[in-house]
Amino acid sequence: MDNDAILLELVKKLQASGMGDAGRLSYISHSLEKGKKIYESDKKYLSEKHAQLQKTQPVKNANVKTAQRLSAPASSSNPVRRIHNCASCNHGLNLEERTIRYHDKWFHAACFDSVLKAEPQNHEMAQIPEESKTEPMGQKTKIKTVRAKTDPVLVLLASVIFALLVITAYSMFSYLSMIAISVAAVMVFYQIVSKREPKSQYSYGRRGASSYSIIVLIMPFVLGTMIAYDGYANGLMTIMQTIFVWCLTLSFWQTMLFIPLAIRSVSKEALLKEPDSYPKMSVLVPAYNEEKVIRTTIESLLSTDYPDKEIIVIDDGSKDQTLEIASRYKDKVKVIHKENGGKASALNAGLLYATGSIIVILDADTIIGHTALRHIAKSFSNEDVAAVAGNIKIRNRINCLTWCQALEYLSGIQIMRRGLDYFGAITIVPGALGAFKKSKLEEAGAYHNDTLVEDFDATLKVLRSGMIISGNNMATAYTQAPQKLRDFYKQRKRWYRGNLQVLRRHSDILLNSRFGYLHKFSYPLMAIHMLLVPAASLMVLAFAIYQLAVGNYYYVTFTLGMFIIMQYLLSAMAVRMDKDDKKMILYSVFMVLGYKQLTDVLQLKAIFEEFVGLKAKWTSAQRVQQ
Repeated sequence: MDNDAILLELVKKLQASGMGDAGRLSYISHSLEKGKKIYESDKKYLSEKHAQLQKTQPVKNANVKTAQRLSAPASSSNPVRRIHNCASCNHGLNLEERTIRYHDKWFHAACFDSVLKAEPQNHEMAQIPEESKTEPMGQKTKIKTVRAKTDPVLVLLASVIFALLVITAYSMFSYLSMIAISVAAVMVFYQIVSKREPKSQYSYGRRGASSYSIIVLIMPFVLGTMIAYDGYANGLMTIMQTIFVWCLTLSFWQTMLFIPLAIRSVSKEALLKEPDSYPKMSVLVPAYNEEKVIRTTIESLLSTDYPDKEIIVIDDGSKDQTLEIASRYKDKVKVIHKENGGKASALNAGLLYATGSIIVILDADTIIGHTALRHIAKSFSNEDVAAVAGNIKIRNRINCLTWCQALEYLSGIQIMRRGLDYFGAITIVPGALGAFKKSKLEEAGAYHNDTLVEDFDATLKVLRSGMIISGNNMATAYTQAPQKLRDFYKQRKRWYRGNLQVLRRHSDILLNSRFGYLHKFSYPLMAIHMLLVPAASLMVLAFAIYQLAVGNYYYVTFTLGMFIIMQYLLSAMAVRMDKDDKKMILYSVFMVLGYKQLTDVLQLKAIFEEFVGLKAKWTSAQRVQQ
C-alpha cells in the first residue's frame, strides 16, 4: 500500500471517529482521491490526529503527579458537532465547487447565499438597542440607543499624521514618492472594500498568492526600473533608492490602514456587553524555575473577579522551590508536577485536568488584571470567536531598555493588533495572557514542542480551522521585561528563531486561499515584517548615511525629522487609546533610531541561523524577585 493510500485510510478513520476538522479532512480526502499532492502541514495535521486517535496518554515523558489528589477529567458530555454535509440542503459537500464555513457550519456556496439573505442584517456600525420604554397608548415606542463615540483627540492626531504623510511624499522623490503613497492608498481601499463577507466565512477550492503578497513582492522591481530609467542613480544607489521607496510605500500603507481601524476599534470597545452567562474558565500557569515570581502570579489569579474559574499550576520539573511555593495554595489551586518536557508539554498536561470550556494561558511571571477574565468572557459571546488575545503591559519600567519594550508592546497592540482584529485574524494569542475555546484548541492539535514559540504556532493552527481570533484590550496583564541587554538578547533570540520556525511550518498558507484572511493578509504581513523589513530598514539607514556623506544634509534631516515626528504622534495615539503613562511618548525617537536597529540586527541574526540550520535552543531572561 502506497503512502497516499495509507493517508486516505487514516482520513476515513478520523472522519468515522468524528475527530478533527470536518472540512479540512474532506479537503484532504478529496485531494488524495484525485491523486493530488497534499501540503506538508496537512501531513503533520494527520500525524497529530493519528497520535490522538491511537493513544490517550497525556504528554510524552510526563510522569504526572499532583500535589493534591486529582482524578483524570471525564470526557466532554457536549462534544463539538462536526458536520460533513451542507447544513442547508443536507447533501454531501462537493469540493469541486466552493464551500463556505459560517457559524461553525459548512455550506455549498449557492446554499450559503440563501442562508445569508434569510438572516437579519447586523451591521457592525449600526445602533445597538440598550432598553426600551413603554409609552402610553397611542404614542410611538421610543428606543434608547447606544452609539459608538469617537475620541476627537484621536481623530485630530490621525489627521495630522495623514497630512505629514502627504507632505513627506510630495517633498522627497517627487512623482516616485507620490506613486508610493498612491499605491498604498489603493491597497488600503481594496482591503477595506473587499471585506464584505462575514469574518467567519471560510472557503476551500481556490489556490494562488493573495493580491497583497503579489503587489508587495513585484513593487521593488517596478520601482527599480522606474528609478534606473529616469536616471536618479546607477548601480548600487538604484537598489538603495528602490528599497527606500518600497519601504516608504509599506510605511504609508500600514499607517493609512491601521490608524483608522484602530480608532474604530476604540469606539466599538465600550459597546461590548456582559454575556448572558459566564463559562467556566481553566487558567493554566506553566512554570519552570519560577520561585521568584510564582507566588505573586497565583495571588493575582486568586483575587480576580470571576464567578467560575479554576487555577492549574503545572510545575515542569523545576529545580528550585517553585513546586513547594505553589503547593502552599493547594486548597485553592490544582498543582501538577511532571518531568521537564518544555512549555508546550506542560500546557498539554494542564489541558488534561482542565474542566472549563475556556482555557486561559498565563505566564508564571505575569500578574493578571482584576477584571481580565470578565472581559475575556465578553469577547467569547461571539460564537465564531475561537480565541482571545489579552493586553500585555510591561510593569518593570526602570531604564531606557524596558521603557522601549513597553512602548513597543503598546504600539503593536493598540495600533497594529486592533487593525488585524477588524479582519478577525490576529496572528498571536500571547502566552502571557490568552484564551482559547478548549474544544477548538484540542481540535487544532493543542501545543507542540517542535517550535520555540508555542503560542504563535497554536494561534495559526486555530486560524487555519476557519474560526476568528479577537483581541480584548480591557483584559490586561502585567509582565516582566528583560532589564539587561544580555537578557533581552536571550528573549529575542528565542522569539525570532521560533517565529521563523512557525512561518516555515505553515508556509502553505501563502498559496492557499482556503485560509481566508490568514492567507489574504495576516500571514503575508507577518512574513514581510519578519523576513524582509529588517534588512530593508538597515539598507535605508545605510542610504541615509551615504546621503550625509555626499552633503545632502537637508534631505536626510528633513526625512528623518518627519518620521520621528510621525512616530511621536503614533505613540501619543497608542498612549491615548490605552490610557497609559504619557512618559512613554518620550522614548518614541528610539523606535526610529537605536532600539529599531537593535531588533533588526537580532532578527537578521535569527534569519541567518535558521538558513544555515543552526540548532535552536530555548533561552529566557533572568527573573527579578517580586
